[in-house]
Amino acid sequence: MQHTHNELNRRQWLIATASLLGSTCVHSQGHERGVLRIGYQKSSALITVLKAKGTLEPLLAAKGIRLTWHEFSTGLPLLEALNLGNVDFSADVADTVPVFAQAAGAQITYVAQEAPSPLAQAIVVQADSSIRDVSYLKGKKVGVAKAAGGHYLLIAALAKAGLSFKDIEPAYLTPADGRAAFEKGAIDAWVAWDPFLSAVVTQSHARVLPVPRETASYQRYYLASDVYAKANPDVLRLLVSELQKAGAWVKKQPKEAAALLGGVWGLESHIVEQANTHRSYAVRAVTPAGLAEQQKIADAFFGEKLLPKRVDTQALPLFKL
Repeated sequence: MQHTHNELNRRQWLIATASLLGSTCVHSQGHERGVLRIGYQKSSALITVLKAKGTLEPLLAAKGIRLTWHEFSTGLPLLEALNLGNVDFSADVADTVPVFAQAAGAQITYVAQEAPSPLAQAIVVQADSSIRDVSYLKGKKVGVAKAAGGHYLLIAALAKAGLSFKDIEPAYLTPADGRAAFEKGAIDAWVAWDPFLSAVVTQSHARVLPVPRETASYQRYYLASDVYAKANPDVLRLLVSELQKAGAWVKKQPKEAAALLGGVWGLESHIVEQANTHRSYAVRAVTPAGLAEQQKIADAFFGEKLLPKRVDTQALPLFKL
């Protein structure tokens, strides 16, 4: 039987995702008493602020808890680590990532949510590209991170343009590889999120394709393993409180925050300041109503045969702040 490149690409990804998240769901290492292991990404701005300032260590030490930090390239391997018991708390990941973890049977709890930040992700092309809008992406090679928020943005934007995911050639790339491929011209378009988005627009003069803001609200989630959430509610409430304070500080002190984050990320502060205007940084409790878009995301991925099974996104436990 003959298979198209797209079909093989999707099949290989589903196999890899099942292996990554699903094959070891029951082999959690468990939580080490007296240690909190936080997993985060480069785009986890508020956690990065707390880490850079050293805010959490003394607060946790007062509770007899030692803090360790673990950085991941994207949200999918971060939630794999959470699922396997290698980290206890996940800093913000895109709304798509918990959907894939849930489909793989991960035992996770929604702890908090950042209010929508639709401008913090976009589909970009070279400034001189002939691609004018999403409809021009038919038959084109598009770079995107697996299960990232941009993955759903791409699916939803294509649907609004009368296309399906099968109409493009996806190139699954990490942010660093995506930027490199974009600048070399190895891909026709790239789906990026901040701070990578603001960096490529500012430094490489990438052009953002027009996409209606309501296409994807882009909410980011903080999660914990079920075991940790049940055993340490006081620690999680402390974390959320400090994240809320960090979010307020970033918005009230944009230049100071940009300088701090820029130093950590290796980006010019004006790029970070621009990226921070795209994010809400409003950390809040997760409610059943707030999860409405999660079901749309799950259904969209399942409809494109990119999710191995249907999931009920209301089934995961919500932490009470």
